[in-house]
Amino acid sequence: MIIREELLNDYKEVEKVIEESFKTAEFTDNQEHNLVKRLRKSDEFIKELSLVAEGNNKIIGHILLTKALIKDNDKSIETLALAPLSVLPEYQKSGIGKALMNKAIELSKELGYKSIVVLGHENYYPKFGFEKASTYGVKAPFEVPDEAYMILELIPNALKGVNGVVEYSKAFFE
Repeated sequence: MIIREELLNDYKEVEKVIEESFKTAEFTDNQEHNLVKRLRKSDEFIKELSLVAEGNNKIIGHILLTKALIKDNDKSIETLALAPLSVLPEYQKSGIGKALMNKAIELSKELGYKSIVVLGHENYYPKFGFEKASTYGVKAPFEVPDEAYMILELIPNALKGVNGVVEYSKAFFE
């Protein structure tokens, strides 16, 4: 398996992977593939942080991180939003999501980002160091279970004194 940056000619295959991977998900609107289409066209898209896992001559997984802000009154701090992380059902629970996640974290640090927010499974993301965002006073702009909204500091103390509401790309709400 290799992990690499998503290319333009991967788009259709990646969208199929996303659609397939969310078919049996517990919490989904089954529109994640359309969200990715919209995010790719947004100002918040970072091509270096749209990664695919390739195995057996096909794309078997994908992860996307886009720019977001943590806004508190008159100040805002840049963060990354992870959405979505997708692995074809027949490849789930085989380390592909973990490999994509670790590579995305590594590249995010290299690119100088300080944190990542995610709305996700409370038993999965803590393995990578994610903690409840509320611990840092960071909130989602919509109602979510506290334990499912998490944040990861990429640099020690990057979130010290930071709090506020995360502002996502408008593409999330179209």
